[in-house]
Amino acid sequence: MSKSAAWALTNGLRHELRDQGTQVLGLHMGFVDTDLTRDIDGPKATPQSVVEQAFDALAAGAEEVLGDELTRQVKHGLSLDPAVYLQR
Repeated sequence: MSKSAAWALTNGLRHELRDQGTQVLGLHMGFVDTDLTRDIDGPKATPQSVVEQAFDALAAGAEEVLGDELTRQVKHGLSLDPAVYLQR
């Protein structure tokens, strides 16, 4: 729920601030290899790759970064018709 709320807030801010020329970048990630996730066994992005992707996206004027394969898969599933959460 918190990621959904953050996504909605990001989109709301993007729409509210667009007319004044403020770029709002949504950075969506699964696990990042930090102390907080050290005990999680699974794929993790490096902090460096997250920062590089964010800077590259800002420079390109992007509105969204899907920082790892898991996040790209989630977005794809939500974009299906019907969305993955509506499928039986």
